[in-house]
Amino acid sequence: MATVIDPKSRPRADMSKFPEPNFKDTPITPDRYYSKEWADREWEMIWTKTWQIAGVAQQVQKVGDWFTADLGTETIVCVRGEDDVVRAFYNVCQHRGMPVVPNGSGNAKRLVCPYHGWAYNLKGILKTVPDEADFVQGSPCGKTNMVEIQCEVWAGFVWFNMDKDAAPLKSFLGPIVDMIDTYPMDKMVRTHWMTIEGEFNWKLIQDNFNESYHVPFVHPQTKFVMEYSHKFCQFDLFPEGHARMFMPGAGPTKTLRGGENETLDQLAQELAFWGLDPEQFRGGKTGEIRLALQKAKREKGASKGYDFSTYHDDQLTDHWHFTIFPNLSFSLKPDGNIWLRGRPHETDPEKCYFDMWYMTLFPEGTERYYSQSMTEWVDVSVPAPHVQGKVGEVDMGPGISQDVDVWGYQQRGLRSRGYKRDYLAWQERRVRFFHENLEKWMAR
Repeated sequence: MATVIDPKSRPRADMSKFPEPNFKDTPITPDRYYSKEWADREWEMIWTKTWQIAGVAQQVQKVGDWFTADLGTETIVCVRGEDDVVRAFYNVCQHRGMPVVPNGSGNAKRLVCPYHGWAYNLKGILKTVPDEADFVQGSPCGKTNMVEIQCEVWAGFVWFNMDKDAAPLKSFLGPIVDMIDTYPMDKMVRTHWMTIEGEFNWKLIQDNFNESYHVPFVHPQTKFVMEYSHKFCQFDLFPEGHARMFMPGAGPTKTLRGGENETLDQLAQELAFWGLDPEQFRGGKTGEIRLALQKAKREKGASKGYDFSTYHDDQLTDHWHFTIFPNLSFSLKPDGNIWLRGRPHETDPEKCYFDMWYMTLFPEGTERYYSQSMTEWVDVSVPAPHVQGKVGEVDMGPGISQDVDVWGYQQRGLRSRGYKRDYLAWQERRVRFFHENLEKWMAR
């Protein structure tokens, strides 16, 4: 049964540096990226025991609203019941294994299997079957019900866990809860929804978003607008297995030099939105943009429909990036967040599914908005279509597409006889932390 975590007043995020854990420096062996045996153990020890996001709470606003979510070999159906509780079930009829509802979403008074018409109510209880008296072992009604799994609603998302003994979501997330609660996640609208099937292991996605060492090389367009130097980033690793990074943004800060035209071109839309003239930062003044934007957003946020009162100044310009074990990444900003996730392929460890959502916070009273982060106009009244395809068939934007291009090549390299193990920089310790937590879960 779903538990709704009550919203609370949004305190300022705790930016304190967390103590560093002790690392074992064990090899991140390449076989974990292609071994079927390893993938099978991951399924049993990771995927069936960790909290996963099924979808957004907006998909189940009304009684009878339902939607499905795929994870490996399983399909989960989430539905809002007549008691206004959101529940999650394995999407399988107890008669002969047919999925009860097709992949997608809808609204129904009952969930009816399309094969033989077995009808379940919104609590998953079997209510009617054709020819009920014909079952020699007695009526199945009320006995062979859909199998419910743990479900919670938090931060605007519907979460599920296939482990009936799993700790509650809030315990699983630990201090991440209070940090993410500083953003009005439940008010953000999914305006972009993309899924690609790639020929690479899901862990390459999580490795990638657990470090920023690659940024100046894979994303050269960010050179003059993002402080990718690890010396000016803060990394925190939490006992529950999650991590965060604070990365300065919105123009050159401490070490970046040159690129005046590139900087002002890339930031022109955002500067204009906040009433700043790009020309005032010419002549060696691009290093002043970050603080000027923070000041402008603080002064003009309310007039544009935003409440920045509980944000630190840094949150108004910088990249606050969280990775949630095992497979989820958020990059949070005042006007929304980019949401990134890898999911295992149902049969092949050298394939996976990569999901990218963008959650947009529309200013109060606004139905159409120019997203500074996605650099395009988005409309609150139109549900985001689910765009799906293979690598190269779906445009995920220049930044994410650059990441995707790397993973397929890297997967091949991990198969090389010439590669034995990792050799990581200290700034890549979130990668090591991820794999040590993976190993810990696998050894349970």
